[in-house]
Amino acid sequence: MIDDPTHQDRLQRNPHLAGFTGILQSKDGEAEGAEASCGAFGYLRGLNAASAAVEIRFRDGNSIWFSYALLGTWQYNPSEGLLLKFSGDLVYLVLIRGSNLDKPLNEGAINLTHAGLQRHRVLWIKEMTKQEIRQVGDKGPTIDSIELAEFESNEQLKEWLKLKAPAFLHEPA
Repeated sequence: MIDDPTHQDRLQRNPHLAGFTGILQSKDGEAEGAEASCGAFGYLRGLNAASAAVEIRFRDGNSIWFSYALLGTWQYNPSEGLLLKFSGDLVYLVLIRGSNLDKPLNEGAINLTHAGLQRHRVLWIKEMTKQEIRQVGDKGPTIDSIELAEFESNEQLKEWLKLKAPAFLHEPA
């Protein structure tokens, strides 16, 4: 019969790697405990945990990732939604519309805005189906739509905001 050791056994047998067994070892469910999610977004559970990027998931199955290093200003207006601005070679605006976007989840330690995006703990944000939105109801955050646009000029950006989300346009009176 062939001896089939686990990766934990192999680590303990190798004197150079033996010190890593406590770090690499995980109990049942511990690995899954590092991340959690609701219907609208996924996040890192650890208070000091931070993600390098956020994934935007569209209803059609497409996704795009943005580095948190590119995240500039972002604004939340309960009646208009959440506007994220990513700046690199181009400027990208991500307009997220839904309800209860700033509502804390059941455990009360995280929400999409303050404890999530602000602390770079959000891993993904998902455009939900109508059925998913109905299931959540008023109990938590829902995301009805996500619009993404890229701009080469500030004038283009302002025109898009005038059409899509004028509440986020801050022009002098």
